[in-house]
Amino acid sequence: MKASDIIKEKPYLVWHTKNYEGLSDESVVEAVLNYGDMDDVRRLIKILGVKRVAAIFRERSNRQRCNYRSDVRHYFQLYFAKYA
Repeated sequence: MKASDIIKEKPYLVWHTKNYEGLSDESVVEAVLNYGDMDDVRRLIKILGVKRVAAIFRERSNRQRCNYRSDVRHYFQLYFAKYA
């Protein structure tokens, strides 16, 4: 199972493409954390592992232009500080 399989089942998480196979793990993590529910997050962590998801999140959320919503960013900073 791949991270993009989550998007195939829930295409409303990304609206900018129909090429779900072409999505990077970084794009899937961003979409699931921003727009998915906790079941989606748990499934993503099961597929990629909490350390990989946390690493992707931290790398992307520390950029000058960050696409994570502020409430999502704050929550997952706390979440990954505790669990990753």
